[in-house]
Amino acid sequence: MEKKEKFNKTDLKFIGWNIVAALIVVVLIIFGLVKWLRSYTQHGVEVEVADVRGLVMAEAEPLISAQGLHIEVIDSTYSDKVPFGTIVDQDPKPASHAKHGRAVYVIVNASTKRQIVMPDLHDISYRQAETTLKGLGLKVDSVYEYEPSTYRDLVLDVKANGESVKPGDKIAVGTKVKLVVGFGKGTEKVEVPSTIGLSLQDARSLLLSHRLTIGVVYRDEPEEEGVPQYIYRQSPSVGQTVLEGETVTLYLSKDIEKAATIDHQAEGEDSWF
Repeated sequence: MEKKEKFNKTDLKFIGWNIVAALIVVVLIIFGLVKWLRSYTQHGVEVEVADVRGLVMAEAEPLISAQGLHIEVIDSTYSDKVPFGTIVDQDPKPASHAKHGRAVYVIVNASTKRQIVMPDLHDISYRQAETTLKGLGLKVDSVYEYEPSTYRDLVLDVKANGESVKPGDKIAVGTKVKLVVGFGKGTEKVEVPSTIGLSLQDARSLLLSHRLTIGVVYRDEPEEEGVPQYIYRQSPSVGQTVLEGETVTLYLSKDIEKAATIDHQAEGEDSWF
């Protein structure tokens, strides 16, 4: 009986020391793991974020990298108040603190002006056209050009730097444009020019230069994007004298040869009468 009790005490003592040793090992492992994680994540180590606003990316990247951070572009914008290609905003903000390895997110001003497509504003009121153009980011000259027309206060043309901007043309945001507005029919007589063989847009510019406007437009085929159509007949005919501001009816076809053929036949019919 005494031997059995002695054996039990020794055994329990052995087990107890093993448990203590295991606990010590676990504590040491946890302590080491925490210390390693703090070192790995740079716990408590922060830097003051540099101000990179107003810099281009080539200047900002080395500055941020030197702080143990890295830079990422998350968006671009357009403003004519700051230089193109420069950083306009950042996160974290300048002078705030960030841990090593963190990303600094930036928004960059576009290096070129954004382009928009000019809408067709012909024959709508100048007030509506002005609102549309401003909404697209264009500047509208407060001084309008006026031309004779059938109706008052309708837009006849849009110009930039003195040149007509056709519907579908691309134009940079922020460009200043001028509206050509009709003031009704005039009192002077003008001679109708020939629009035969021209596109509709070229005909519009030619007629405006003679203080005339486009009236009804007839097409032999439906209009298709990228497929040009040409004028083969007009009314009033070439050379007739009308009041400034009158409209000219135009007939269009995809067949460029039709313009010369029908125009020639029309001249023959006119001479016969």
